[in-house]
Amino acid sequence: MTRLPLLRIADEDKIRLRILFLAKHALSGGRADTQDGTHALYHHEMLETLRAIGLDVVPATCFEALHERPNQDFAIPLLNRGGFQNSEMLAPLLLTRHDVPFLGAAPILRGLSDDKHLMKVVASRLGVPVTPWQTVRGRRPHVSEPDFAWDRLVVKPNASSASWGVGIFDQWADAKSHAEALVAQGHDVIFEPYAPLIDIAVPVVGGSEPWLLPATGYFPNDPAKLRSYEEKRGLVAAEDEDPLEQIGDRRLVEQLERHSIALMSELWPFDYGRFEYRYDPATGAIRFMEVNLSCNLWSRKTISRAARALGVSHRELVETIVAHSMLRQGVISRAVNAQGNDVRDVAGLECLVSEQPPRMRVA
Repeated sequence: MTRLPLLRIADEDKIRLRILFLAKHALSGGRADTQDGTHALYHHEMLETLRAIGLDVVPATCFEALHERPNQDFAIPLLNRGGFQNSEMLAPLLLTRHDVPFLGAAPILRGLSDDKHLMKVVASRLGVPVTPWQTVRGRRPHVSEPDFAWDRLVVKPNASSASWGVGIFDQWADAKSHAEALVAQGHDVIFEPYAPLIDIAVPVVGGSEPWLLPATGYFPNDPAKLRSYEEKRGLVAAEDEDPLEQIGDRRLVEQLERHSIALMSELWPFDYGRFEYRYDPATGAIRFMEVNLSCNLWSRKTISRAARALGVSHRELVETIVAHSMLRQGVISRAVNAQGNDVRDVAGLECLVSEQPPRMRVA
């Protein structure tokens, strides 16, 4: 397994550039939030990490910071769940309007990737297997039972994150009641059959092409137990503290990488993300679930832990992601690699897996 092609931002660019860090809990001071829990710790850690890298960072916590063009050269927008539907698209849209380069992906790609229904449509078109699903759009007065077979039913907001609003039901009456409550709050709803199997994530770091970090599986003590939003955000005690394990089955990894690269043909370019699948070890079946192009970069979460398996620290990972993004968008004309050499184009850097994955083809 080769190392992630690490990059550093040149010292003169660290002195020259001003960075806007936009996150709901950018000024949390490292204290957990009563509603968002450890997400506040994540935002604080990111701010401290960016400053430890040597960047001149200005923190902001609300969209008002983007009502006028910000006086910064580059932005890192982590502000989502802003109190209204699809709020994760607003900061990228405003930054695009102001012509300020930013970390992440174009707003239209963020919208596509965060819509679970649309990503399943994309996956189906590309030949990537998906779980059966059915959606309820808008404030419909009638919620009908899905037309696919199910024993237990997953009901969740179509754009939920960290399992917020997710329910699992054995009876249609209970599932319908939960769906109607979500619709009444203004959410689109998606139904999927429940399968207590293995969730696998394929983390990706962007450059001129994607670099795939080690695929990581979630192996809880009780695979039939739903891990709630409250547990994921540290609002309640969890029996398992993110029991993640690197996937060692090379054939399985190759299939996951092939599916992820197929999906990336519709999402490229972006700076980092996480593709999620459901895997049945008894049959070998893989089903695409969803993708997050602004996944959690906290040092305790999947993408950072996958990088750590390659010997890459959280600080190195963050600087590499930011440097790649700045190079891609022309914010900097060069970066510095691990050997201290100038890099002006990331195209020649090593790939991240032991064997070259299938190359991404964009029509």
